[in-house]
Parts: sequence; structure tokens; C-alpha cells
Amino acid sequence: MWIDSHCHLDAGEFGGESDAVAARAAEQGVALIVIPAVACANFDAVRALAARNPSCRYTLGIHPIFVPQATPEDLDRLRDAVRAALDDPNFVGIGEIGLDFFVPGLGEGALREKQEFFYSEQLKLARDSGLPVLLHVRRSQDIILKYLRRIDTCGGIAHAFNGSFQQARSFVDLGFRLGFGGAMTFPRSLQIRRLAAQLPASALVLETDAPDIPPAWVHPGRNSPEQLPRIGQVLAELRQTGADEIAALTSANARAALPRLDAQR
Repeated sequence: MWIDSHCHLDAGEFGGESDAVAARAAEQGVALIVIPAVACANFDAVRALAARNPSCRYTLGIHPIFVPQATPEDLDRLRDAVRAALDDPNFVGIGEIGLDFFVPGLGEGALREKQEFFYSEQLKLARDSGLPVLLHVRRSQDIILKYLRRIDTCGGIAHAFNGSFQQARSFVDLGFRLGFGGAMTFPRSLQIRRLAAQLPASALVLETDAPDIPPAWVHPGRNSPEQLPRIGQVLAELRQTGADEIAALTSANARAALPRLDAQR
């Protein structure tokens, strides 16, 4: 059994086939798919997908790429949505939140300040609600960590991790697991592959980030949670172990990072 710990199944790239994609992934052994919200505008969509599909769960948050268009009132809407979702067994955490200093302009001046404000406020919401977070960490590892040291959370997952071994250890020490997916399947992704091979097994979870970050055999096409078992096989090869062991290990780690995954529907 596999768990896709980060998949934007509500994205327009799925062309209205999200339910069918989830069903096909389940047939491939993907037992659970976590769908992060990215803005207030898709809170209802991720909630509805999880309600319709027994393999799906969701998180609520405001993604850093959507922060430029967001308003302080959106944080109020998020707080209200989280409060309402606490009784929903499909709701598993706060996300996708974080910082993106890769996209031109986002890491500079007023937009950087706004990103950091939204990130900080959402970490406080996670802390106050006792919920884990799904973190977007793009050329921002050290600043992400700075806030995590200031605002004590319940841990979670650093999605699509691509930092140093020292940064990885810092996230793990703060109670986080690290997400690996399609980028790991490219032979030239040397640092990511070294991390996947050498980090403690307890630190690793699998993800697709579908429809983004397709694995080597799909690139440049649309990624899908159906690809997760084959991505998991790559991780097994890097760690010189069997796919069944990797499936069990990464699923246990995902459940530890997101304890509400096992809530009764």
C-alpha cells in the first residue's frame, strides 16, 4: 500500500477526471492521496474531492505563490474553514503553506514580507489547532526553519525537499518528514538522489505533486498519483531494498506526520 502525501488532484490539468484518476491510483495500490488547498478559492474543491473519494484526504492553506493576490480577510476565511473542518475526518492538516524565493519577484521587498507574514500566521494557526503542516520550501529552507524554531508546531512534511543534509537534519529534528517524488527519478538529480538514499528511513515520505514534477518516464507530461508505485520503486533501488518495504516504511512515516490520516470516515 502506498500513500501519496502531496497531490493537487483538483487541478485543471486533470480535466474533470480527478475521480477517475483517484480510482485508477487505488487500483495501483495507492491507498491514500492527500490533496492540499492553495487558496480560499479551492477550499470547497479539495473538501468535495475528499468527500467523494474514499482514498482522498485534504488540507487547508494559502500557498505562497497565491499570497500576492491574498488579503488579510483570506486568513480569517482560512481560520473559519479550519475551525469548521476539525470535525471532518477527511481533514488532515494545514497546507500548502511556506515560502517561495524562486519565482521572480516573490522573494524581494514587500512581496517577501507578505509571504513571511502569511507563513507565520498559518504556522500559528497550525500550532493553535494542534495540526501538522505541509510545507512549500523553494530556495527558502533557512528562513522556513527560522520560523519553525520560533513557532512550535506539531511537525508535518517538507514537501519536494531539495536542501542540504544539514538542512534535512534540522527539519527532522523539528519533527518533520521530507517528501520525495518525481525529481528523484532523474539520474542527474544527484543531490536529491543522495538524500533519498542516505537519510534515515524514518525521515522519508513519498509524493507526486501531481500534475507537477512528473517522473523521468512521464516528463514533460502530466504527472498523476498513478505514478507513485513506480516512483517508490526508484526509491527502493536507491536504498537497495524492496518496493514492499519502501511502501510500508513511507506509509508509516506519512501516518506519523499526519495522524488524522487514520481517522474513521
